[in-house]
Amino acid sequence: MSPACDTDLPVAIIGAGPVGLAAAAHAVRRGLTPVIFERGAAVATALRSWAHVRVFTPWKYNVDAAARALLLEQGWREPDPDLLPTGAEIVRDYLEPLAHHPALAPNLHCGAEVHAIARTGLDKLTTAGRAQAPFQILWRDADGAEWRTEARAVLDASGTWHRPNPLGVDGLAVPGEAEAQDRIGYGIPDILGSARANYAGRRVLVAGSGHSAINAVLDLLRLQEEAPGSSVIWALRRNGLEKMLGGGLDDKLAERGALGLAARQAVEAGRLAVLAPFAARRIERAGDSLTLAATVAGRAQTLTVDRIIIATGSRPDLSLCRELRAALDPIVEAPLALAPLIDPNLHSCGTVPPHGAVELAHPEAGFYIVGSKSYGRAPTFLMMTGYEQVRSVIAEIAGDHAAARDVRLVLPETGVCSTAPREAGTACCGPAPAATPSACCGVRA
Repeated sequence: MSPACDTDLPVAIIGAGPVGLAAAAHAVRRGLTPVIFERGAAVATALRSWAHVRVFTPWKYNVDAAARALLLEQGWREPDPDLLPTGAEIVRDYLEPLAHHPALAPNLHCGAEVHAIARTGLDKLTTAGRAQAPFQILWRDADGAEWRTEARAVLDASGTWHRPNPLGVDGLAVPGEAEAQDRIGYGIPDILGSARANYAGRRVLVAGSGHSAINAVLDLLRLQEEAPGSSVIWALRRNGLEKMLGGGLDDKLAERGALGLAARQAVEAGRLAVLAPFAARRIERAGDSLTLAATVAGRAQTLTVDRIIIATGSRPDLSLCRELRAALDPIVEAPLALAPLIDPNLHSCGTVPPHGAVELAHPEAGFYIVGSKSYGRAPTFLMMTGYEQVRSVIAEIAGDHAAARDVRLVLPETGVCSTAPREAGTACCGPAPAATPSACCGVRA
């Protein structure tokens, strides 16, 4: 249900990435006033950190419909719909023009970090009058000044990029990881660009089994051609290399499938050492190098490397909703109704059922977690999923419940499943829907 508090108040949106700005665009198209909080100095801070990476899908799938309508009204020249943009191009040619739109710009606060959300005058235990009380957003600006803003509803689109998972297979940092931060990169470093000096001629271990890890591995192999002293070790937590790489030709996004095929070729050519299943136990400094104690295929092993890249995903910051009645799955850390649809213990394919305001709702009426953060710890989020989420949620807040429930989402088959078949001959995912691909959060080098 939509909140019953003052409808003249704005809709608060936390995060000015692609999904957050899309939510703002949908709010404007519905006659609502968005107020947007971005912790970074400019919009799309997380996306800028992988600006060097090219996404899997062409422009025509990377732009939200409501955002496109607003931009076209301002004479925006839409990029070639069939080209594959880099993260930097998405920011420059889409998100920055959208952020400067006169309907959004006055209500966009950059350098604004939200620290807490509550109901005005009520703590979490108080029920009486709760639905009528506006939300209270506690935030600090770039100068450290503290502010409070009231809102009729809140969409948390802050993402998970700034909270990368540590190296330990148990979800904890391994001993010595914190002390070695100056030699550890998380996510997808710009190996061929700004971070080149950190990796050229070095022994590098890449931990992770997703497309971010494959991107890093392939960039290191390209660097190896220019700096022959470079070497790469790929550490997989599970012994699933064949399953992970084998889906390349079946991937409905050709550029994403090409990643797996390129990695397979490198393994077969002997240019890439693979350790699986891999579990790090300790990191110690050894002069200018790092000594890494690990278990590989059940046996203790010691490795000496110069750098480590940890590409094992990320996790949500749940502290923002501590004073709200949020209902999150204890495993996936996603909204309760959404969690079983995306649980990576069951599947990781692009066959997530359509979902919107209903599945994203919490006991706290008017509060929604959207975008990649709505998936909690599940690694399978796709940007077009976020666009449809916010379209549905904004419709619900505006009172158009029919539109909110008319959710239409078609995702491409990835060609890769993370689990073994539940029964003989039965894969974890159904057949791919016959439709156009709609993902864009995956990236390629």
